[in-house]
Amino acid sequence: MAETLTLTPAAAKRVALIAQKQTRPAILRLSVEGGGCSGFQYRFDLADAPDADDSVSETDGVILVVDPVSLDLVGGSIVDFVESLGGAAFRVENPNAAAGCGCGSSFGI
Repeated sequence: MAETLTLTPAAAKRVALIAQKQTRPAILRLSVEGGGCSGFQYRFDLADAPDADDSVSETDGVILVVDPVSLDLVGGSIVDFVESLGGAAFRVENPNAAAGCGCGSSFGI
């Protein structure tokens, strides 16, 4: 069985801010879709509630949910929010990725 994911405090803080601005629950859904320059790409959305089969983890009151299919590809990952001169973005440190792209939004297995 795949490992769960970890949401860093920086990412949790950013999700909470976005959710508050949109008057939505602080629930971040991470999913994986085919595409991107390395084969798979990460997708982030706010969710209203976890689905029954989701993997759920919580950091500082913010919930991270992942569906079972995506969890097979990102299990054990750390989801962070980083700000730099190049911009600000959610980043996934995925131990399952054999390759990645320069922008950090896609990966290959």
